[in-house]
Amino acid sequence: MASSPTAEASSTDQPSVRERVEKVIDWLRPIIQGDGGDLELVDVSADGVVQVRFHGACVGCPSSTITLRQGIERNIREKVPEVREVVAVGE
Repeated sequence: MASSPTAEASSTDQPSVRERVEKVIDWLRPIIQGDGGDLELVDVSADGVVQVRFHGACVGCPSSTITLRQGIERNIREKVPEVREVVAVGE
């Protein structure tokens, strides 16, 4: 099965975009869990769109949009420049 270079690790054993995004989310998770919420990585598209799903207290929280843009997206884009956008998806 053929794979895209952004979806899988390259032949030089560099982490894939998804693996790098997961690492950032794992780093952010304790902060989010400290407020009673959680975050799940749903997908990373080939065109740089990351989909995440909020859980717990984050669902329906009026601050979740600010958390998404100023916290989650900013950190992911800073550490994984291939990412162009982070969007929250529902259940």
